[in-house]
Amino acid sequence: MTKLTITKFFSFVIFFAAIPAIFSGCLSRASPNPTSSKSSRYDQPKILGHIANPDVTESSGLAASRCQPGVFWTHNDSGDDAFIYGISKTGTSMGTWKIPGAQNVDWEDIASYMDNTGKCFIYVGEIGDNRLRMREHVIYRVPEPVVSPEDATSTKKTALTTEKPELLRFTYVDGPHNAETLMVNPQNGEIYVVTKRQSGSAGVYRLRPEFSDERIFQAEKIADISVPSIPNGLLTGGNISPDGQRMILCDYVSGYEFKLPAGSAQFDDIWKQPAEIVDLGNRPVGEAVCYSADGKSIYDTSEGKAAAVIEINVKP
Repeated sequence: MTKLTITKFFSFVIFFAAIPAIFSGCLSRASPNPTSSKSSRYDQPKILGHIANPDVTESSGLAASRCQPGVFWTHNDSGDDAFIYGISKTGTSMGTWKIPGAQNVDWEDIASYMDNTGKCFIYVGEIGDNRLRMREHVIYRVPEPVVSPEDATSTKKTALTTEKPELLRFTYVDGPHNAETLMVNPQNGEIYVVTKRQSGSAGVYRLRPEFSDERIFQAEKIADISVPSIPNGLLTGGNISPDGQRMILCDYVSGYEFKLPAGSAQFDDIWKQPAEIVDLGNRPVGEAVCYSADGKSIYDTSEGKAAAVIEINVKP
């Protein structure tokens, strides 16, 4: 999300955040989701540290590595070049990598994925479109860089380089959309983009994990989704749990966890379920959220310099 857009909408969101009754389970009449409740699954959020890398000023996405314990990946919003940054859960720097040939016009989210051979990848979503003018969007996929202690001192000026990215270029089946949520299903690699709307429910779009330098794919709309907030579709980030049974979405106010019903074999059943509200702590401009690699914790950050890294653990 650009700084101009943040300024435009943030006071609006803060106003409604001050009205607790709004978030106790009331949804708009157009909501496709049942009434929600506050989650009893998690402990209170706690700050573990702050992002130490001074180059990270707008942490707009967050992903936990599936191959390297304790490693998280983030990136800046629009205005940066094509860099991804490794950080620890306390915010210490683990290094800076540039994705060759990629362009950061409006990067909005990042995801991690381990395939059935045990190889790990990083996905970065060029999916922002505040003015609804983008002819197409791009999802970059690169093999996850291997982090070593000596990488921690790298900066944008001395950045390491990832392997050449694969590209998934796409359009929406029903016209342009702005989006800030990119998720990858850990069970089959299918990709989900959830739009960000100022009014009404958000749209859920699915893409097969097909990458090509030449083809442009079309994202299939499969659902609408609402969270217990006003606006109810102003979603800024999300992640699917490592076991594929849960999903966390966020807006500027809270987190919203969805769970597959017992016995369901279809992940897309999750879009019809009620959300449980999760307290993500103090996030001045919260656009980044993810599960830990073991699924037992949620982590989030905020845009801004030296942003806090917040942990929310499952209750013992």
